[in-house]
This record gives sequence, structure tokens and C-alpha cells, in this order.
Amino acid sequence: MIEPHAILKPICGMALVTFAVACILFYVRIGEMRRKRVHPQKMDVGDQGEMLLPEQMRASDNFENLFEMPVLFYVACLTIFVSGLTDMTYVVMAWIYVLARAHHSFIHCTYNKVLHRFYVYFFSCILLGTIWARIAGQMIFSGRF
Repeated sequence: MIEPHAILKPICGMALVTFAVACILFYVRIGEMRRKRVHPQKMDVGDQGEMLLPEQMRASDNFENLFEMPVLFYVACLTIFVSGLTDMTYVVMAWIYVLARAHHSFIHCTYNKVLHRFYVYFFSCILLGTIWARIAGQMIFSGRF
């Protein structure tokens, strides 16, 4: 039997990925602002693309991505925990999702081959959809819905 709290550990893993990208973003932005001698106040507008090279925007774009689909991942894990549905299948699927999103972030923040990034992103979306379908199925068939 797996402990119910095991589903919360992948949430910490996903948060770690997000903080890692935030650190990369900070490093890239500060470095580019220093090189170009851009005053920090000039970064207050959403038009930072004029001041930063596309390579420097990768971390920013990826950081934004980490607040899109992964939000559904966080909610799914919390739903699994609160509903008492934690099992090995959910925990393994959750960790695979975290690894896929970490891989997506690595591709996005480094060499950024769009097709490679897309395949990993698509896989993570299918996996997350499968997690949600399983949650819904268990809730419906157990009469909790």
C-alpha cells in the first residue's frame, strides 16, 4: 500500500522545475540588461522583446508555460490526495509528467528545437489528460460525483 502523501511529492518536483527556470530567467535577464546597459525600469513594459534577444526570451516564455498546463497538474494531484485516490499508478504518472515538463523546459531554455519541444509537450498533455480522465472515471463510478 502506498502512503496517501506520495502524490504530493511530484508537486514539489514540479515546483522545483519552476524555480529552476526562474533562476535561469533571472540569470539571463540580468546578464543581458548589464551587457546592453538597460535600466531595470525600462523592463516594466510588456515589450521586452526589443531589448532582449530571442535566445534570452526562451526562459521567459518557458516560465510562462509553467503557469499554464501545470496548474491542472497541481489541481489533479490535490484532487487525488483529498479524494483518497492515491495509488502507485497516479504517483508514477505524476512523476513522469514532472520529468516530461522538466525535459520540455530543458529543450525550451537551451537548444529550443520546436519539434522536439512539441513532442514532449504533446506527450505531457496526453498524460495529464489521462490522469484527469482516470480521476473523473473513479469519481463517477464510485458515486462521488
